[in-house]
Amino acid sequence: MEKTHKILNDPVYGFVSIPYGILFDLVEHPYFQRLRSIKQVSLTHYVYPGALHTRFHHALGALHLMTLAIDSLKRKGVKINKREAEAAKIAILLHDIGHGPFSHTLENTLIKAHHEDLSLLFMERLNDEFDGKLDLAIKIFRGKYKKHFLHQLVTGQLDMDRMDYLNRDSFFTGVAEGVIGYDRIIKMLNVADGRLVVEEKGVYSVERFLTSRRIMYWQVYLHKTVVSAEQMLKLVLRRARELYDAGTPVWSPPTLEYFLSNKITGEDFHNRRNELLDCFAELDDTDISSAVKAWCKHPDALLSYLSYGLVHRRLFRLEFSDKPFPEGYIRRVREALANNRDLPRGAEKFLIIGEESNSAYTIHKDEIMVLKKDGSVTPMSQASTFGIAPRTFTKHFLCYPKEISAELDRGADAGA
Repeated sequence: MEKTHKILNDPVYGFVSIPYGILFDLVEHPYFQRLRSIKQVSLTHYVYPGALHTRFHHALGALHLMTLAIDSLKRKGVKINKREAEAAKIAILLHDIGHGPFSHTLENTLIKAHHEDLSLLFMERLNDEFDGKLDLAIKIFRGKYKKHFLHQLVTGQLDMDRMDYLNRDSFFTGVAEGVIGYDRIIKMLNVADGRLVVEEKGVYSVERFLTSRRIMYWQVYLHKTVVSAEQMLKLVLRRARELYDAGTPVWSPPTLEYFLSNKITGEDFHNRRNELLDCFAELDDTDISSAVKAWCKHPDALLSYLSYGLVHRRLFRLEFSDKPFPEGYIRRVREALANNRDLPRGAEKFLIIGEESNSAYTIHKDEIMVLKKDGSVTPMSQASTFGIAPRTFTKHFLCYPKEISAELDRGADAGA
C-alpha cells in the first residue's frame, strides 16, 4: 500500500503526520529547513534551560493543530473543501518562515522589517517556484479570502499559532501554568456567519487559555533575566554596526556581515525580493552565536565586554517598575556607569531604558465570539463571568551592568 503521510514523533502531541504532496515538499524546502536553526523563544534558555526548541518544531505543531481544527469543523457541517483545507494548512505551516535569528529579539535591529511581511514574501517566492500552488494559501494568510474563519485559524486570538506556542513553550520551559486545554478548545470551535466562534460550553477553557497566556508572558517571555539577555544581544549587534560604520574591522560570517554593513529595510526586500530573501535565508542563530563568541576577544572594549557577558551569562541587572523611572535616578545610573573603573570607557551607552507591554485579550483584533445555546453570538468580553476585559499591562525597565548595583543600592539605602 502506498504511503500517504509522513509520520513524525512530536514530544508535545505524540505522533503527527504530514501528507505527501505540496505540504511535505514545503517542509523539505531549504527555506523551511532553516527554521531548525532558529530558537522559538530566543534566549529564554538562560532562565529555563530546556527552552531550546525551534521554529521548525512550532510550525509543525501548528500544522498538526490546524489539521485537528479543520477536521472538527467539518464534522460539525462547516463547508471546507479539500483545496481550502490544504491552503489553510500551508498558511499555518509557513506563518513564521520570515523569522530571523533569535526570533523576535533582533526584529528591527538587524533589519528594519517585520517577520510577517517577510513570511508573505517567502510565500510569494515559493508560490513562483511551485507554479501557483500557494495562491489560495496567500489569500487566506492575508485575510483576503471569502471564508474569513480560515484566516482566523491562522492569525487571531484563538489561532493555531498561539495554541501551539503556549502549549509547546510551557512544555519545554517546564512552566505548568502555561498548559492549556488545546484539544477541548479546538473541539469547541465553530463557525457562525462566516466567522470563527467558540461554543458557550467552551468559555471556561478559553478563560484558562487567556489566563495562561498572560502568565506565560510575564513569567517566561518577559522574565526580567530574559529581557536583560535580549537587550544585551541587541546592544552587541548595534555596537558591531557602529564599528562597521566607523570603518573598524569586525569579523562576521559573510551573511551576517552583509546585514551589519548594509541597512536593509522592508522596502528593500520588496524591491530586491529574490536576492535579499536568498541572502536572509542563509542567516540563522548559528551566525549570530559564532560572531558573538569571536567578538569576546575583539579589541573594541565595549564590544568585547558585551559579548563576553552574553556568552558567559554575565548579564545586566534589570529593574521593572509600574511607572516611569524618575529622571534623577536615571541620571545617577548614568553617572555611576561613567565613573565605574571596572567598566570600559563609554559604558554610559550600556544604560537601556524601555518598556514591555502585554495584552492577554484585545477587542481590536477579531474579538473572540461566543456562540450561545440559543444561536446568538456574543463577544467574549460580555459573555465571560471571569472578568475578561481588554487591558494592556505595561512595565517600564532600566537595564545596566551589575558592576554599579552595589553603589546604587547604597544610594537607595542612604535616601531611605
